[in-house]
Amino acid sequence: MTNSTALGIDIGGSHITAALIDLGTRSIIEGSWNRTRINSQGAAADIIEGWAAVIREVFTHAPEGTRHIGIGMPGPFDYEHGISGMKGQHKFDALYHLNVKEMLAAKLNIAPDQIRFINDAGCFLQGEVFSGAARNHQRVIGLTLGTGLGSATYRDGAANDANRWCAPFKDGMAEDYLSTRWFVKRYEEISGEAVPDVKALVARIGVDDRISALFQEFSVNLAAFLGNFVRDEQPEIIVIGGNIANASDLFFPLLKEELKKQQIEIPVVTAALGEAAALIGAASLWYAFQEA
Repeated sequence: MTNSTALGIDIGGSHITAALIDLGTRSIIEGSWNRTRINSQGAAADIIEGWAAVIREVFTHAPEGTRHIGIGMPGPFDYEHGISGMKGQHKFDALYHLNVKEMLAAKLNIAPDQIRFINDAGCFLQGEVFSGAARNHQRVIGLTLGTGLGSATYRDGAANDANRWCAPFKDGMAEDYLSTRWFVKRYEEISGEAVPDVKALVARIGVDDRISALFQEFSVNLAAFLGNFVRDEQPEIIVIGGNIANASDLFFPLLKEELKKQQIEIPVVTAALGEAAALIGAASLWYAFQEA
């Protein structure tokens, strides 16, 4: 690399988000953020051109010579060679078996080896280790608690999808109990009332004592799930992000007590970077390639 700047990208089912990352300060370069809607069910050429248009725009804010790109991409995907394996997921079907790396490089008039990919689930944790709540740690596990349950591990310098959302848990799978839908379903069971999300529950805490008990139940479930995860991975720290983590003060204290009962006393922290984590994590794939 000719400088310490790289472009970090997060590919979602309906958007592409991109920003320039200063790898020296490990932060987003102000004014470079671009989030644009993409029709993920469109033709392959249209998807690639949509992504390329965003990348070109962000590069207009970059120092001369900056053309290195890190991309957080959903799976299945061949992250080394840049070939999509996504099919039947209501997104990017048109890219199935195509070499996304070569197609995108051709559109941008750069070499394919200037583009690197990382699994999107691991990307958030890669960012938190590189620049956030888990910086300077070598073995980390991370969860994103929101609409679904994301899980990732970091070791040997790389973050990967742990894919534990579907792990058997109680009478179903982990995501059934550790996501927004559990809160919505459980609250309706105990109150007869419907709420759209966890934020709405938090807003009712002052008028409904049952909500505190709901978070306590969630804490016990989360600790039970984390027990096996921690024993398998032996992390130095646990990072928890996602929308539910915004209410961490309501479940972290009991979560830590429940983990202690399992002889687990490693730090549990909230993610620090928010949406920026995935972008920083993707760009950090180029960190080792800076000039000395």
